[in-house]
Amino acid sequence: MASTLPTTLLLGSCEAFGGKSAVVLGLIRQLVAAGADVHYGKPLATSLESRAGDPALIDDALLIDDDVQFVGTTLHLPASRLLPSLHVLSAASAQQRLLSGSGASEPDGALAAVRRQLEALPSEATVVLEGAGTLAEGLLYGLSLVQLARGLEAPVLLVHPWSDARSVEPLLQARVELGSLLAGVVLNGVEPDQVAAIRAEIGPALARQGIPLLGVLPRSPLLRSVTVDELVARLEARVLCCQDRLDLLVETLSIGAMNVNAAMEFFRRRRNMAVVTGADRTDIQLAALEASTQCLILTGVGEPLPQLINRAEELEVPLLRVDHDTLTTVEVIERAFGHVRLHEGVKATYAIRLVEEHCGFAPLLERLRLPLPA
Repeated sequence: MASTLPTTLLLGSCEAFGGKSAVVLGLIRQLVAAGADVHYGKPLATSLESRAGDPALIDDALLIDDDVQFVGTTLHLPASRLLPSLHVLSAASAQQRLLSGSGASEPDGALAAVRRQLEALPSEATVVLEGAGTLAEGLLYGLSLVQLARGLEAPVLLVHPWSDARSVEPLLQARVELGSLLAGVVLNGVEPDQVAAIRAEIGPALARQGIPLLGVLPRSPLLRSVTVDELVARLEARVLCCQDRLDLLVETLSIGAMNVNAAMEFFRRRRNMAVVTGADRTDIQLAALEASTQCLILTGVGEPLPQLINRAEELEVPLLRVDHDTLTTVEVIERAFGHVRLHEGVKATYAIRLVEEHCGFAPLLERLRLPLPA
């Protein structure tokens, strides 16, 4: 059954924003360097934000997921190597499929479409297909990771966040559902000082459970960072200055609620901050501007003084005004960290280097009978 298909690898995660994009970039970069004819796609599109209008109404031929487009652009893959998605995951399309009775009970049509897509590729191609956010996501479309793996008889590489031994349970569930198709896992978000211990202790323990450990990626503030532009959108903020600096990356969050001397000492220890403070705290605002601040977010009543806006413009620090209270603003920002797509060049470059330094894909590539990077 699988003999008519090119070499195919599925890449997924047990939970959303598990770090798949970083591993996709690093793995495909290594495959290309080894001379593989790599094709990449997401059978179920999860991000079409760059398109205008309702994504559900976009013609199938144009369903190139934003993540796929970004990887293609970053790694200089020709457009012919980027595979269109078959469906788009959205509230509207999910409701339509649920009400029509299609989906998990009728997966054969979706799998047949994926097979036809792969059969049209050169036999020597290497295909990397990225699953949706979790093992189950996509069931309604017949395109969940488990359905794809079983239907294509393709091995699966999982990327999974790790905090402690309790993090293994979703991997054990994946092993039950995927069986021998689970080809390995990359653990992500590990505290840097724990990477060696995870390799030495957790690696062998996972192997005994039938889960090869192929990499341990340290937690990275840069990869978890969010652009000021993303914060503007999530907070529905008004930009008071430096509209052209919204591409700055925010790695940490600080709340300016202390006295100015304590605030200055605190700010000195932080880097690439978003600082949230009351609109009436001009002393804190000015202190924040002199530190490693990527944007200053004002809450509460009142408007900032003209001299504050002038100073922010001089230092090129975006100044945002929000209608939320401080607590709500902080909650919105904290939810954003680690839950945004990896669509910045500096993040991509760093992700590729991290994967190169901390992952070893040789066992996986040998299983796929692919050449190893030089």
